[in-house]
Amino acid sequence: MKKQGTLENQVNSAYLAFGSNLGDRKKNLNKALKLLNKENIVIKKKSKLYRSKSWPNENFPEFINFVILVETSLNLKKLFLKIKNIESKVGRIKSKRNFPRVCDIDIIDFNGRIIQKKIGNNKINVPHERMHIRNFVLLPLFEINKDWFHPKLCKNIVFLLSNLTSEQLLGIKIIQ
Repeated sequence: MKKQGTLENQVNSAYLAFGSNLGDRKKNLNKALKLLNKENIVIKKKSKLYRSKSWPNENFPEFINFVILVETSLNLKKLFLKIKNIESKVGRIKSKRNFPRVCDIDIIDFNGRIIQKKIGNNKINVPHERMHIRNFVLLPLFEINKDWFHPKLCKNIVFLLSNLTSEQLLGIKIIQ
């Protein structure tokens, strides 16, 4: 009998941030969640929906965002590739960085580790390199895990939230 490797059956935990600011935003995000459910990815927690200004260009349409906690046996590379496939299926077309998009899914955290990896033409940084300054990530993440800790900055989420400006805190609204 062949002994299975421990990594094969490892359950990984990840926080994913979703956003949409084109088309029927809620429908886009619901479709992305349904596609995620069809993969080997279990949604454990989901934040409410948040409406926020587009960043960094506030002249673009507003975003709807949320954060989820998932468990999966997929490794980081496979999870990343599944997410990119889901974004495409929802209708995302490659465009300039930070331009409006039908669906955007970012890996915010993977097993609480610090990871820098190149996957194809993409460079992935976990935790997400700008998540600590983004209200549309921090507030939904705080909602589902008030004890989350940033492994690279060695700061808890309460500290990160306290560093947001009052404009950043007032620029986001719960819509559900």
